[in-house]
Amino acid sequence: MPETTGAGLRRSGPANLKALAAHEIRRRVFSGQLRAGAKIDQEALADELGISKLPVREALITLDHEGVVEHIARRGAFVARMTRDDIRDHYRVFGLVSGLAAERAAKNLSPESLQALHDLADRMESGVDRGEQERLNFEFHRRINYAADSRRLVSILGILAKSVTHGFYEAHEDWPEKAHDDHRKILNALSARSASRARSIVEKHFSDGGERAVSLLEKQGFWDN
Repeated sequence: MPETTGAGLRRSGPANLKALAAHEIRRRVFSGQLRAGAKIDQEALADELGISKLPVREALITLDHEGVVEHIARRGAFVARMTRDDIRDHYRVFGLVSGLAAERAAKNLSPESLQALHDLADRMESGVDRGEQERLNFEFHRRINYAADSRRLVSILGILAKSVTHGFYEAHEDWPEKAHDDHRKILNALSARSASRARSIVEKHFSDGGERAVSLLEKQGFWDN
């Protein structure tokens, strides 16, 4: 059986090795371990992950496109400088696309799929630990996204999801209550087949998440000199 990392990434195959490297670089950047302007040592990272330099180089190209990394000719790859508004804008865009998916989902969700979403919301509110709440939150939104029945939307959302901060449920005492309330509003709109209301609620949910992300990164010293 292929080895799996803590992030759930299989370590077999070039594409998965690239994903492994990209995930680790993102984690180090958004945790503050790699600061803005820091050069990324490709050889050292490859050694630490137990992989060759090729998937690391490929991961850096992907992260350059995401705006996480900046390549400087003849010097190498460096952590890009991101402002607070860069983070907010990312979440706003994420929210716009997620809102479009929710709008479509309001028309497409079967009664059984709606019940499954209600069950997920119930489990999130059942007293499970913060890590499990975050996992259930991911599954909640994933199901709505797939209910849009649009491969293009799902593909774009997958790209956007990779470059967001995680740990809201553990880092913000009031976030679970806020998220649970938002999820119930989203569910009410979906159950009522109110496409426009589902879209606007989801957009605001992610916009608020952007503010929380900025707060979380500030707490982690992301913008400290």
